[in-house]
Amino acid sequence: VRQWRAMSPAEKLGLVESASASVRQLAMAGLRLRHPSADEREIFLRYAILTLGPAAATAVYPDAKSLVE
Repeated sequence: VRQWRAMSPAEKLGLVESASASVRQLAMAGLRLRHPSADEREIFLRYAILTLGPAAATAVYPDAKSLVE
């Protein structure tokens, strides 16, 4: 906790961005494992559905409708 408090806002932002990128990479890797025949667009759309929810993802990406179960 002391180290966190001693960090500048820019340092904290850097750590949060790094953690967020790591979580995104893990989620994408999991999607690739579950859908090995999916191309990059399908993986992207599945990630959008996972993170935004089906309604928002299909509103923003109409081609995601075919992936919503």
